[in-house]
Amino acid sequence: MKVFVVYCHPHAESFTHQVLERFTAGLRDGGHEVRISDLYAMDFRTDLTEEEYLRETFYRADLPLALDVAAEQEKIEWCEGIVFIYPVFWTEAPAKLVGWFDRVWTTGYAYTPEPTMKKLKKALCIACAGKTLDALEETGELQAMETVMLGDRIRERAEQKQMLVLDGITHWNESQREILLPRHLETAYCAGRDFGV
Repeated sequence: MKVFVVYCHPHAESFTHQVLERFTAGLRDGGHEVRISDLYAMDFRTDLTEEEYLRETFYRADLPLALDVAAEQEKIEWCEGIVFIYPVFWTEAPAKLVGWFDRVWTTGYAYTPEPTMKKLKKALCIACAGKTLDALEETGELQAMETVMLGDRIRERAEQKQMLVLDGITHWNESQREILLPRHLETAYCAGRDFGV
């Protein structure tokens, strides 16, 4: 399968970057093709310009797209599956990834009127969280994360959609982190290898 990975983390030595490396190793070992957009490395601009705002607000799909946005949409059209790998910041993806959706999910492409974006076979969100799944479920944060990423952003744009939360990776609890880290990296590898199954 052709897989487009949108990766968002500011630090190259983070746990999230290790997840990216293991996941993409799994993809390659599974025979998948992969393209990666590393939003920080690309210095992807995430704020809408006034022109982009007006284009979206008035559903002016006839107006031109910025070149960087068109390049991201081309990667989407190339792929069969899309994956978002990111850390959880305040129950949300980093602002840079949120801005990617703001700019790349354009009118006439990802939504009204008459969207042209192809329906993908699979969308996977891999969220790296400091809190445990139990804590995220107890506060309703997990449901909120799934609602925003899978319910709003992915919606019907993929036949299958899933959120994988790699939890408990906080520096506040190093002993817990040491136990969970290798397990999570193995999970990421297997998710890549078996992507699309």
